[in-house]
Amino acid sequence: MRGFEVRNAHFDKLVNTRGLKWLGQNTNHAKLHPAVIEAMERCIRDEEFHIYAPPAGLEELRNGITADLGLQDLSALVSDGAVASLYHVCHTFLQPGDEFITTDPTWNWPMAFARAVGATVKQVPIYGDEYGYRLAPQRLAEAITPRTRMVYLVDPNNPLGTACTPDEIDAITAIVRDAGAMLIHDCTYRHFAYDHTLAATRYPEKTITVYSFSKWLGLAGLRVGAIVAHGDVVERLASAPPNNLGSSIFAQRAAAAGLRVKSEWFPAVLAQQRNNQRLVKEAVDRIEGLRMPVYPSNGNFVVIETAGSGVTPEALVAEYQAHNIMIRQGAYHTPTFGDRFVKVSVSVPEEWVQEFVDLLPTLLERARGRNETAKLF
Repeated sequence: MRGFEVRNAHFDKLVNTRGLKWLGQNTNHAKLHPAVIEAMERCIRDEEFHIYAPPAGLEELRNGITADLGLQDLSALVSDGAVASLYHVCHTFLQPGDEFITTDPTWNWPMAFARAVGATVKQVPIYGDEYGYRLAPQRLAEAITPRTRMVYLVDPNNPLGTACTPDEIDAITAIVRDAGAMLIHDCTYRHFAYDHTLAATRYPEKTITVYSFSKWLGLAGLRVGAIVAHGDVVERLASAPPNNLGSSIFAQRAAAAGLRVKSEWFPAVLAQQRNNQRLVKEAVDRIEGLRMPVYPSNGNFVVIETAGSGVTPEALVAEYQAHNIMIRQGAYHTPTFGDRFVKVSVSVPEEWVQEFVDLLPTLLERARGRNETAKLF
């Protein structure tokens, strides 16, 4: 069986596992606001799904996205999710021989998109105490070359949960501008951050902000997101999009409704996930050999280092999988540092997190004696 078939069968099994607790994909499992449910039900009742949505997205949604970001002077192009946005950007603006710079760890798929069009990928390591788990602007400057066409910044970082300071954003945008490169600011986890600065406020002409509804609103399965950029950039992107018939009108109606009620609904979601982070931190602190290097996290997830425990991340993931709890091994994000940590998503019901922490001492011991490694993706 080919690799993609094995991978798909793995995730098909997860999706069809009744009662699985999703603590591994940073998805938000908070109960939706009734207004969002009603918007989806209305779309179905009215059979609105028979029609195509506007090619750049519903005007209400486009305006809602730029207003949510505070980037009303820029333009939004609605997409089939943030990953589709990244694919589109890489395939539009990169050419063979161009250089694409990002961090290690980072979100892996844009590197695959860059390589697919013939660009080379360079990663700047940020994992470890020596780097403070963050990108120092000077290290980015040292990585830039005359071939650098695009810098990809996941901020807050997935999987680490660190977020750039305003001074760091000032420096990073200055470096990218001086290089004449484009900056992709993937702010998928912005809504969970304690403080966040948008690069587009410093470098609006060539910053592409990638926006997602998968995490803060919990619409991962509906696949809706957006690209926000200067009108000239969006004009080029809109000339040959992967989907020129408009993203799902069902998903767009849900997203627009979510933005309308965000101020009354999301604060409780944010408070719950931060409390879940605290529960995990307290549990980790009680176990010798485990460590949470970034706390609090600016994302809806936390990293737990297992290296000091003598347990491989894969073994711990496999033990939790046997209890219908999905967490992620570090190798999913980085082959260089992946043997050091697992990632746990916390925008989930508190009882899921409580079960995770209650099982942690026992499953850590079981994982310590586990020789085989389950096939994970």
